[in-house]
This record gives sequence, structure tokens and C-alpha cells, in this order.
Amino acid sequence: MGVLLMLMTIGGLVVAGILLAVAWLHQSPWLKKFVLGGAAIWFAFYIVALLAVSLTSKERTLSFNEPKEFCGFYLDCHMHTAVTGVERAKTIGDRAANGEFYIVKVKVFNDAKRATLGLLTVDAKVLDDQKNIYERDLAAEAQLPPQPAFERLISPTESFEKEVVFDLPETVENPRLDLREGYGIDHLIEAVLIGDEDSIFHKRNYFKLLEQNPSAGVK
Repeated sequence: MGVLLMLMTIGGLVVAGILLAVAWLHQSPWLKKFVLGGAAIWFAFYIVALLAVSLTSKERTLSFNEPKEFCGFYLDCHMHTAVTGVERAKTIGDRAANGEFYIVKVKVFNDAKRATLGLLTVDAKVLDDQKNIYERDLAAEAQLPPQPAFERLISPTESFEKEVVFDLPETVENPRLDLREGYGIDHLIEAVLIGDEDSIFHKRNYFKLLEQNPSAGVK
């Protein structure tokens, strides 16, 4: 619904621009007032709907294999990610954790009918119940077997899995993975896309990091 309303808004702006040009050429004050009044009413409705949906949204924690969709600049919403597994380890290769390594396996897939697509500039972080934020441990990730890039292009029938690593305190409470993608323009569009988790004031969807295959170390 959010994508449909956004497309209707874009289409309405194009039509309004054309009608305003006609009103200016024909010096028609009533047409100008009609167009501006209609646009004002639509934008007021859109803003109310945007805020209502965002302010009534609830934070969600996604389970293993539960997908999360990404829309972005083209509003296609065909790219998805899901956490398929988590391991905890004290060491990875010759790297020792300050606390404990969380090795998170993320599946990326495309459910479009024809288009080859990919994620853009993926940002992956972990946060806990105290709102502490933890960045990826790229040095530890370098000890893993070669991993595909998050931004790899895939066809509609393709998917791939990528492991990312976080060094979390042993006492961390309820760690959740937050995945976000896109450039500045994508974030700007999503900020006003009704129902999108990146829209203004909207609660986010996180991936729960439950231990699945514990190990003493990953070589």
C-alpha cells in the first residue's frame, strides 16, 4: 500500500504540474486554485497516513529464516535478507575475541520475476537491550573463508549466504542484528514511504541472534 500511495503521489505531482502550466498559459485563477487546493488536501492526507502508520508501528524481532524486505530508490521491494544461523566462538583463526564472536550467517535472495538485482551499501550492526551498538569485526571476518559481497547482483532464482562477525561482550543482553541498505537518496525516499521500516518514526525490524551451533573456535 505504501508503494502504491507513493506512486500515486508522484503521478499526481506530474499531473498537477501540467495543470498549473495550463492555468498559467490560459490565465485561469480557478484552475490554479483547484490544483493547489487538491494538492494540499492530498499531501495533508499523506502526511497523516505516514505519521499514523509509523507511530502505531511496533518493533519486531525476526526469527531464523524469517525474511526482511528492502525497497530502495526504485520502490521494487524484491530484495530480501534472512538470518539462517548463528555460531558463537572465542577464536576465529588467530583472532581472539575480547568477549565472544558472533558469526552470523545471512541469506540474501531476490524474488523479482525477471530483474537481476542487488543490495546497495549494506550497513550491518548489532544492538542490545541497553541500546549499545556494535560494528562488524572486519579483521575477524577476514579469517573466515572468502565471502561474497552483500552487494552482489543475483537473478530471481538465485540466493547466497554471507557470514558477518561481531565481537560482543559475554554479558550482552538480547543482541539483535540491524540490516540497512541504500544510498542517501534511498533513505530520503524511504523516510516518506508509508509502512517502510526506514520511514520517519517507524519502529525497526531486527534479527534475533540466538545461538544455533556453538563451538569452542572456528578455524
